Amino acid sequence: MGQNNYIVMKIIGGPASQLLATRVASELGCELALAEYERFPDGEAYVRILDEIDDVVIIQSTVSDEDLICLLQLIDACSEASVKVVIPYFGYARQGRRFQPREAISAKVMAKTIGADEILTVNIHDPSVLDYFSGKAHDLDAAPLIGEHIRSLDLRKPIFIAPDEFAGALARSAASKLGVDYDVLEKKRLSGNQVEIKAKHLDVANRDVIILDDMISTGGTMTEAIELLRRQKSNDIYVACIHPVLATNAVGRLFKAGAKEIIATDTIEKGVSIISVAPLIAGALK
Repeated sequence: MGQNNYIVMKIIGGPASQLLATRVASELGCELALAEYERFPDGEAYVRILDEIDDVVIIQSTVSDEDLICLLQLIDACSEASVKVVIPYFGYARQGRRFQPREAISAKVMAKTIGADEILTVNIHDPSVLDYFSGKAHDLDAAPLIGEHIRSLDLRKPIFIAPDEFAGALARSAASKLGVDYDVLEKKRLSGNQVEIKAKHLDVANRDVIILDDMISTGGTMTEAIELLRRQKSNDIYVACIHPVLATNAVGRLFKAGAKEIIATDTIEKGVSIISVAPLIAGALK
């Protein structure tokens, strides 16, 4: 009898997603393929895969420009294998269209550089960006994972609040997993310099509130929402997001405003990344 040749999928974690890649490999029972990352004296990046590969999944968030360059190098280093790419957090997704003349559509520029058989993202900021990738691109929804975590906290009459209409679908997805209410904050201009912000339909008084957005960058929108909800006599306020960018002093701003806890996933690996998207990614890869 002839010998069967089995192709074994391996997982490669880029520098921005080392822990997440390990968790995905564990979920799938796959082997991790190691890569080495170095820099030449002039600052140029160097990448080399140390293991033999046939079928590989590269997991790398592109939080910075350096992360994107590393992802491109990893893809090229795996050019002789079948390659899938998981970009848990895709930077530049907020630049998915042209708002002013002669602006670069940066999301398109970045997406077109990524050559892979299949690309997976997680709650990409602008879903239309998926059309810019050359390979088949799919977006995964991690909001139900937020809902599952909130279930374990045993909150008092919890309600999910989206800070704007854009995040409304996220709040609905998380709330439906928990079977609780959700609402969207609404801005109403009272005068030239006075704006009223309130929940559209539901009263938040004496309720634990989870403000949910796809990402928190500087924390400005969330801080404003926390202050509003406190004025409306809400109980504890939890701040949740899929992607904890948390630039500059965002964490301090949120806690100073009155957040009880910041809850995020590990699409970006930060101290507040207490929910892993590994099971979600592993399920999609299966």
